[in-house]
Amino acid sequence: MSMNTTPKGERIHIALFGRRNAGKSSLINAITGQDLAIVSDVLGTTTDPVYKAMEILPLGPVMLIDTPGLDDEGVLGEERIKKARSVLNKTDLALIVADGNEAAKDFSFEHQILALTKKKNIPSIVVLNKQDLWAENEAAIQAYGDLCVSSKTGYHIHELKELMTTKLPTEDQTGKIVGDLLSPLDFVVLVVPIDSAAPKGRLILPQQQVIRDVLESGATAIVCRDTELADTLKNLGQPPKLVITDSQAFASVSKDTPKNIPLTSFSILFSRYKGDLQTQIDGVKMLDKLKDGDTILMAEGCTHHRQCDDIGTVKLPRWISEYTGKKLNFATSSGGGFPENLSPYRLIVHCGGCTLSKREMAFRIAEAKDQNVPIVNYGTMIAQLKGVLKRSIAPFADELS
Repeated sequence: MSMNTTPKGERIHIALFGRRNAGKSSLINAITGQDLAIVSDVLGTTTDPVYKAMEILPLGPVMLIDTPGLDDEGVLGEERIKKARSVLNKTDLALIVADGNEAAKDFSFEHQILALTKKKNIPSIVVLNKQDLWAENEAAIQAYGDLCVSSKTGYHIHELKELMTTKLPTEDQTGKIVGDLLSPLDFVVLVVPIDSAAPKGRLILPQQQVIRDVLESGATAIVCRDTELADTLKNLGQPPKLVITDSQAFASVSKDTPKNIPLTSFSILFSRYKGDLQTQIDGVKMLDKLKDGDTILMAEGCTHHRQCDDIGTVKLPRWISEYTGKKLNFATSSGGGFPENLSPYRLIVHCGGCTLSKREMAFRIAEAKDQNVPIVNYGTMIAQLKGVLKRSIAPFADELS
């Protein structure tokens, strides 16, 4: 990810749902003012969810998602519908797009989609498209949706953008990663190990985002490697407000950080920011209940190239096996894929979710809870394995039960 690009997980996700040829792709082009999506009269032109990053003021950075028609047919059509429905799990605002003429004849299909969005508490707008074909009947057709538009002529496209802004707050929805714990002019030390797994020439996304959040709070971010932490703390002249480390360095960083200085990790901050910290703390109790033959799901939100000593597939499985003394099985999932059926797993160990939206991360945690499978975050798990969990969550004591 470019340091000048708003991360995907920080964008408001606006998805378009509807039947084939309702004009979803052409509506994206009209909203953006660009020919981003392929438009055709052929049924089923959009075969997979297509993501388009852009800015819509005053919402700011958004991710527009064009989905396959939810009335697709055949075996392949069923797979496309399944993919389209899965987009709901990451959607902040749903645009339910219908050809106004078709909706006036039979609105039952759109009603089903609307019911799904309501069930998932997703704000929605029913957009009656192709107004240029039924302008003389607009007054009657309007009753079936929220707004009549024409992607072809641009009719009511501006009004649609304005309506979209009313469905979501224009302020930052995501809160602070760490800024709410800081005051202006505070010092914060960020510990960033540079090892074989570290990407060349850049910081990873959580580190970039924490630095930005510290700066926005008027505090000062001081970045060092774990090998220079002790000297950095000594040379500061005053204790920092907080030390934030890569979870993998918890053992050495905890040793080098005096007890009077609060300590946590990037991953634990993201558990609090995007997930459910209390749930992911409670999940570590499953470590002591694991038995030989149990399977643990190692879940990641991105699809990064795995290094020889990858944290999710190599280090954590090794540390967990050493800690428990059990012969365990490990399965993996990455990117947008997350198993619907979690019953084969005794525990889920999830990354911080920096590339996922808050809604998608919340969905995954809710699915785990609904299926009674404990879920933990990389940070809470490593803190437990290294014996520093209590210390690493102390900065959030007032928020935890």
